[in-house]
Amino acid sequence: MVKIRIENETKEEKFKRIATLRANRILEDLRLLGNCSNTSAYSYSEEDVRKIFGAVETEVRRIKTMFDKKKRREIEL
Repeated sequence: MVKIRIENETKEEKFKRIATLRANRILEDLRLLGNCSNTSAYSYSEEDVRKIFGAVETEVRRIKTMFDKKKRREIEL
């Protein structure tokens, strides 16, 4: 992976650039996961689906909490 450094880039600009790329990658991977719902090609149980989405939802909640803590810390300053 090539790391791109942009001179004179602000922290906000860097966040927007990197977060956009990462969010788009996550969204594409979720779309690809959706392809696994094709029962002509795959076999799965409701338990399998529950485990997958439970893990995804748990991780989303964990990451949202990380952002909330940072936001609260800024408000306190």
